[in-house]
Amino acid sequence: MIEPMGNQYVVARQVYSQNAFGEEHKKMKRYHKTILDHFRICCGCSSQKAKKIALSLFPIASWLPAYKVKEWLLSDIVSGISTGLVAVLQGMAFALLVNIPPSYGLYAAFFPVIVYFFFGTSRHISVGPFPVLSMMVGAVVTKTGFTEDSDKVAAAAAVTILAGIIQLALGILQVGFIVVYLSESLISGFTTAAAIHVLVSQLKFILQLSVCSQTDPFSIFKVLKFIFTQIEKSNIADLVTSLIVLIIVFIVKELNQRYKNKLPVPIPIELIMTVIAAGVSYGFDFETRFKVAVVGKMESGFKAPSLSFKNNLQDIIGDAFSIAIVGFAVAFSVASVYAIKYDYHINGNQELIAFGLSNIVGASFKGFAASTSLSRSGVQESTGGKTQIAGLLSAIIVLIVILAIGFLLQPLQKSVLAALALGNLKGMLMQFTEVHKLWKKDKYDCLIWIFTFLAAIILGLGLGLAAGVAFQLLTIVFRTQFPKCSTLANVGRSNIYKNKKDYPDIYEPEGVKIFKCSSPIYFANISFFKRKLIDAVGFNPARILRKRNKALKKIKKLEKKGQLQITPKGFIYTADGFKDSDDELDNNHIEELDQPIQTTDLPFQIDWNSDLPLNIEVPKINIHSLILDFSAVSFVDISSMRGLKSVILNDFVEKLERCAFFDHEVQSSIFFLTIHDAILHIWMKKNDIISKFNHSQEKEMKVDFTINTNGGLCNRDCQVRFICQRIDR
Repeated sequence: MIEPMGNQYVVARQVYSQNAFGEEHKKMKRYHKTILDHFRICCGCSSQKAKKIALSLFPIASWLPAYKVKEWLLSDIVSGISTGLVAVLQGMAFALLVNIPPSYGLYAAFFPVIVYFFFGTSRHISVGPFPVLSMMVGAVVTKTGFTEDSDKVAAAAAVTILAGIIQLALGILQVGFIVVYLSESLISGFTTAAAIHVLVSQLKFILQLSVCSQTDPFSIFKVLKFIFTQIEKSNIADLVTSLIVLIIVFIVKELNQRYKNKLPVPIPIELIMTVIAAGVSYGFDFETRFKVAVVGKMESGFKAPSLSFKNNLQDIIGDAFSIAIVGFAVAFSVASVYAIKYDYHINGNQELIAFGLSNIVGASFKGFAASTSLSRSGVQESTGGKTQIAGLLSAIIVLIVILAIGFLLQPLQKSVLAALALGNLKGMLMQFTEVHKLWKKDKYDCLIWIFTFLAAIILGLGLGLAAGVAFQLLTIVFRTQFPKCSTLANVGRSNIYKNKKDYPDIYEPEGVKIFKCSSPIYFANISFFKRKLIDAVGFNPARILRKRNKALKKIKKLEKKGQLQITPKGFIYTADGFKDSDDELDNNHIEELDQPIQTTDLPFQIDWNSDLPLNIEVPKINIHSLILDFSAVSFVDISSMRGLKSVILNDFVEKLERCAFFDHEVQSSIFFLTIHDAILHIWMKKNDIISKFNHSQEKEMKVDFTINTNGGLCNRDCQVRFICQRIDR
C-alpha cells in the first residue's frame, strides 16, 4: 500500500525475498522464439509480407504517393537548384582528392543521387562525393602507382565498385547494426584526421607543386617535408587566388551560419566565387600569363558502363571495406540527425543497400565513392528541401553541366577548386574543440578520439580506422576489467543507499557492509572484484577461515583429552605440555582448513571475538552482515560463477537454475528485491538471534551473508567461514 503525504510517500508491505515475492505475484509464462521460429518467419510467404518487402526495398513507393505537391514542390525546386549548383563544384573539387580529372567528379555527383532517389530512406541528405571518402579513394589510386588518367579513373572505379558490393552484401545480410561499433568519438577523431589529410593533399594544387604522392605510414609527414623543401617553386598567382577565395568563403560561410534564421537561403558563395574566378581567368588568360593549372578539357556526355582494372582486386579489398564502412557511417549519422529533427524513420539495412547500389552504378560510369557531404546536405535542408525530389532536381542541374555547359568551367584554376574543397572542412576541423569537452565528460571517449586521430594521421586513413576500432574495443575491456566499486550507506535514514564517500549525512548500520559493483563480472575482472571486496570488508576472509579452523582443531583436541574446562568467564586450560604446531596442522590436514567450520560436535559455543585458551589468536571482525549490490551487473560467466557463489540480477535466476548454480548451500531464497529488504531482514534476524542469546546465554554470533541483485537481494544465515570459502575460490 502507498500513501502519498505531500512530496513524500509511505510504503507499507512485507519484507520480500525473491521466493516470497514470486509466490505472491506469479510470473506470467512467456514463449520466447527460438532460432527455428525466426527461420520459419523469415522463410514464410504471404501477400502482406511480400508487400512489406517491396515497400522496404523501394521506399519511394511509400512516400511518393503521399507527396504534397502544393506544399512541397516549390520548396523542393528551390532546394534542388541550390544543392545542384553546390554539387557541381564540390564534385569537381573532390575529384582532385581522388587524383583524377575534375570532370569525373560530376559523374559521382549524378548517378548515386538517381539511384538513392529510388532506394534511400532519408528525405534530406544530399548524396554524392564526400571529402574524407574521396581522400580514401585517392589513397588507393596513389598506391596503384598509375600515371595515366585513364588508369587512375579505372582504379577509383574498381575500389568504388568493391565498396558498393560490400555495402550491398551487408545490407542483404541485415547487418546494418555494424555502425554501432563506430562511436561518435571515433568518427569525430577519424574525420578530423581526414580533414588534415585533405588539407595537406590540396597544398600541391594551391602552390602548384609536383608532389610525389605517398600512401604508406608517415606519408603525411613525407609530403609536408617535400612541400617545404620545394616551397620556393610555388606559383604565386595560384597561391594568391586560392587564399582570396578561401578567406571569402570562410567569411561568408560564417555569416550564413550566424544569420541562418534571418536569411531566406544561404548565400551560394561557392557558386559566386566559381563564376568570378572562371570569368577572370578566361578574360585575362591566366593559364598563359601566369602558368596556372586549370581544369582543362571537360568530358561531355557519358560513356558506356565498363570496368577495367590492371591490378588484382584482392590488393584493394581492405581499402574497399574501410571505404564502405566509413561512407555508410557518415551518411547514416547525418541522416539520423534529420530523421530525428523531422520525425521519420530511416532503415540502416536499406541505407546500406541504397549506397551499395549507388556506388556500383556510379562507378560503372567512371564515378567514385559516394556518401553525403555535411555542407551540401545542410544546403538542401536549409533551403527548404522536403523530400528526395530536391535531390533529383540537383542531379538534373549536374546533368545539364555534363551535357551542355561544362566547357564554361574549363578555364577555372585548380587552385580555386582546392580552396573550395578546403572551405568545406571548417566543420570537421572545428571538432578539435570537442577534445576538452570529452575529457570532462568521459576520459575513455576522449582517449578514443585522440588515439583514432593520431593513428589516422600517422598510419593513414585505412590502417588508422582499423587501429581506432581496435582501441575502442580495448577500452571496453578496460572499463569492465577495472569496474567502479563502492561501499554504500543509508542517506537520510531512508531506503536510499548511495556511495558513503559522496554524502556527509549518512547512516551505516553497525556491523553491516553494503558493497556495490557497477560492471559485468567475468573471468577478466573476478580477481579485481575479490580484492575490492576484501578491501571493503577490511579483512581477508580466507585468512580468517584458516585461523579459525586451526584454532578449532586445537580446542577440539584439548576438549577431547579433558584438558579444557568451560566456566561462565571463559575457557580454563588445566594441563601443560600441549604440542601441536601450525606447521603440523598445515601438513597433515591442509585441505580441511578451507572447509566450513563445524562446531556442532562441541558441547559449548565459541565466541570468536572473545579471548581463546592457550593464547590462541584469531583476528576479530566487526561486521556480521555483508550485502552485495549487483543491481548494475549485466551478466556473469561460468568462470566468475565458480569464483562467486553469489548471484546477480533477477533476470538471471532462471539461467542460474539451468546452470545448476543453486545447491544445498546457496539457494534461490537468498534473493531480496531491494537493498532495504535485505537490511530489514538482517535487523529482524539479528533481533531474533539476540533474543535467543538472552534466553539461552549463548555467546556465538552467527553472520548473515547477504547479496543484492537488481530485483534481487540475497540473504542467508551462515558464518564468516562461508564468505572466506567463496571469496578465496
